[in-house]
Parts: sequence; C-alpha cells; structure tokens
Amino acid sequence: MNSTAIYIIVTALTANLIRILPPLFIRGQIKSRFLRSFLYYIPYVTLAIMTFPAITQATESPLPGLLALVTGIIAAWRGLGLFPVSVICCIVVFLCEWFVS
Repeated sequence: MNSTAIYIIVTALTANLIRILPPLFIRGQIKSRFLRSFLYYIPYVTLAIMTFPAITQATESPLPGLLALVTGIIAAWRGLGLFPVSVICCIVVFLCEWFVS
C-alpha cells in the first residue's frame, strides 16, 4: 500500500471519528455554560485561523490585506452580511493594489 492511500485512510478515519464520537459519549444536553460557549465559538475560530494568513499573504504586500481586514470588520460590525462584506473587501484590495502599483 503506497503512502497516498495511507494518508487518505487516516484522513477518512479522522474526519469520521470527529463526527461519530461526540454522539456516542454525550447523551443529553450539555449543561456547562463554559463548554457550550466554547463549542459555539469553535467554527468562528477555525475560520479565522484559516483566513488570516491568506489575508496577509495573498496580496503583493500585507498592507492591502490588512486594510481589507479592517474594512471588513467595520462593515460586519455595522450589520452588513457576508456577501456585501466580501465585495467591499475585494474592492479595497483591488484599489490598494491599483494605486500602489
């Protein structure tokens, strides 16, 4: 068995165990306020961890990415949805790259 097949099997097992084990061990509603809030924020933290390096490294210099990040935070804070925030961030990066070049 080659190494690619082993990697695929390990990935499949890991992905499925993450989905299967919690229902097996947690039967009732989680009553711990700390644990509930911790589990609530996990998807947001994971998204931030995957997105932030791309924001600073996807552009020619880190400045347009950081300006788009700040602009996106402000736009989201003001109540705009995901699509308008992403469009605004793309426009900010485009304009910064255009004026800098």
